[in-house]
Amino acid sequence: MDDISKAMQHINRSITGWNQREPMPFEEFLELLSANPTKVIRNVFQVFHDMIMSHIGERADEYPDDPESIHFASYDCYRLFVEYTDHPFFADRLFANRLVNLVTSWKRGTQQNKIYIFEGPPGSGKSTFLNNLLLKFEKYANTEEGLRFETVWRLDRQLLGNFVRHETAHFLDKLSKLIDEYEFDQNEIIEAKSALHGMDDFVEIPCPSHDNPILMIPKDFRRQFFDDLFKNDEVKWRLFTEKEYEWVFKNNPCTICSSLYQALLRKLKDPAQVLKMVYAHPYRFNRRLGEGISVFNPGDKPTKQTVFSNEMLQNRVNALLRDSNQVKYIFSQYTKTNNGIYALMDIKSHNTERLMELHNIISEGVHKVEDLEENVDSLFIALMNPEDKKNIEQFASFSDRIQYIKIPYVLDLNTEVEIYRNIFGKHIDESFLPRVLHNFARIIISTRLKITSEAMQEWIYEPDRYGMFCDENLQLLKMEIYTGHIPPWLSDEDRKKLTAKRRRKIIAESENEGEHGFSGRDAINIFNDFYSTYARKDKLINMSILCNYFTKVRPELGNSIPEGFMDSLQRLYNFTVLQEVKESLYYYNEEQISREIMNYLFAINFEPGRVETCKFTGDKLQISESFFEGIENRLLGMGTEPEKRLAFRRETQKEYAARTLTQEMMTEGKQINESTLFQALRERYIFNLKEKVLDPFLENANFRRAIKDYGKEEFKTYDKKIRDDVTFLMNNLGKKYRYNKHGAREVCVYVIDTDLAKRFARHTQDPFAQ
Repeated sequence: MDDISKAMQHINRSITGWNQREPMPFEEFLELLSANPTKVIRNVFQVFHDMIMSHIGERADEYPDDPESIHFASYDCYRLFVEYTDHPFFADRLFANRLVNLVTSWKRGTQQNKIYIFEGPPGSGKSTFLNNLLLKFEKYANTEEGLRFETVWRLDRQLLGNFVRHETAHFLDKLSKLIDEYEFDQNEIIEAKSALHGMDDFVEIPCPSHDNPILMIPKDFRRQFFDDLFKNDEVKWRLFTEKEYEWVFKNNPCTICSSLYQALLRKLKDPAQVLKMVYAHPYRFNRRLGEGISVFNPGDKPTKQTVFSNEMLQNRVNALLRDSNQVKYIFSQYTKTNNGIYALMDIKSHNTERLMELHNIISEGVHKVEDLEENVDSLFIALMNPEDKKNIEQFASFSDRIQYIKIPYVLDLNTEVEIYRNIFGKHIDESFLPRVLHNFARIIISTRLKITSEAMQEWIYEPDRYGMFCDENLQLLKMEIYTGHIPPWLSDEDRKKLTAKRRRKIIAESENEGEHGFSGRDAINIFNDFYSTYARKDKLINMSILCNYFTKVRPELGNSIPEGFMDSLQRLYNFTVLQEVKESLYYYNEEQISREIMNYLFAINFEPGRVETCKFTGDKLQISESFFEGIENRLLGMGTEPEKRLAFRRETQKEYAARTLTQEMMTEGKQINESTLFQALRERYIFNLKEKVLDPFLENANFRRAIKDYGKEEFKTYDKKIRDDVTFLMNNLGKKYRYNKHGAREVCVYVIDTDLAKRFARHTQDPFAQ
């Protein structure tokens, strides 16, 4: 029994909280309002925004110092769409930014009587998206963070002169005598009397439209009222000036509340006395009951009843006011979601009819209920397949009231991989060499992109220049941009051409992509077949297996992949793993590199033939052409023509004098090694060192054999230098790029056997080339 009691007490404590609050008097509500105005004064659009932003996290900007940034942020939508859901939805970077921009515009108050239709092809996850979104909204709206208040009227019988306590007591005494013959004990009768006495003190009238209590203040007097209520601070300034809060001064209360206010004012002659009958009650949302959230499927038949009322409540109001015409307590189904969400799952069948009914409501913000006008201020959301647009195209006048938000198949390769991990388990990474799983996602996404991209062609005039890293249609490059990544193999010139305007144009093309190709369901089925066929404990899935699957094992799938894409993907993979091996094998003396660059920056201010002591390092320098040539070969690459070296030296000296010395060092107080020019030269120096890092090892047959024997007993037979180099390489591949021991061996042998270093040496473009 102790456990049962404990369990019951716990559930009692859990349930009896803010959601069991009694309605609070208007003055108490005003105290809450003045203490936290921005939280209490929120409509459904503002709360929806706050819910979204409280559930997502913005990751750090990959390029914080980029002057051409378009704030294409990386949002973590796990808590919003995945956590505590039956069916997770994965929002890629493109859609997440689209959604955040939308709700941010709502918060600013730019919504103008529209219905927001999320349009996407079958299999894009629209229904899952909306169900999860409404689930999180319902939970949030029923917490302290999402709490809003609605109006409840409590009409005081005594104040209205319609309550005589001794008459009620006389009636209860008669009632007691009548029920004496039944088996009720005295306590039950006393409880019944108390309940009736309590009920008789007031008549409670809930606002069916869920109006915020602040709307009960007459519109013409609200500005003065709030001016008196709030102290002069930033919050008050925002309330009075920003469009976000325009509704506070513009909106009228519902017809029922307006007529109640006027009727009571005529009777009491005192606005303060009228407002004392206004109470604030938490606006509770319940999708299953249709309270605050109503969701309609195409097969749900419309209800025959269009006008609702409460006859008992109407009679009580009539009796109190002694007039049956002053307040008509009638309303429509739309009041249940006023200041809430009205959603249509797919615009077809009965939902097409519902959408048409919303036409005038959305346009005017009112709905006729018999001879009364009813305010409708809801968030209208719908889902639509592209082919269902024909159902509403004949209503041209409705088009300006619809805002479409694309929800296509995933176009962000990182999100595509997360979907596989969620469905098949995070352990799938252990079956792939690094990069190969993401390349599977690239293949899937290639079928969803348009072959031709006007924005990409305007940016990269000659795609052939990147033939070793990218396909001729630049889809691989576009995928990187869609993930927010700028690949390192782009030239400086093309990076500079990637302006904010051009980035926006590229991102904008995603609005018209992802409608065709492998759907989300197709991709899952393909991955399931591929993974179950090739995942082995003793062998990792590599690029050869991946390419073979789409070209030979499942050629019908390969027909959907753009021509030449697989070959380009293989080349990009080769370039990437070559850079990883170089980076892992490379070791540089940072102090020596810094010393040489500082000496160079000092020496370029003198003509050759001078002997000077560097003020940055203290080194005595014999400044000559051979001195400059030695460092410039490491900065520009071996064999650079003397004219180009001289031009580079003059440009560097000009930058040093104009910005580094006068602005950064003398004005900003930076050290030479903190300057922008120093960092740029350091990157050049290291790049050219890395390009040659493999050369000494490729001619050594023992190096390849040592890699294959790494981790085995035979590895101990090699000389110490080779063992140290191979161990250094393997450890770095694991630390930097998540290779396990087997994968590191395999990728190193692959790089050596395919002679990637020499193949790319002929084609690799210096990213620092002028």
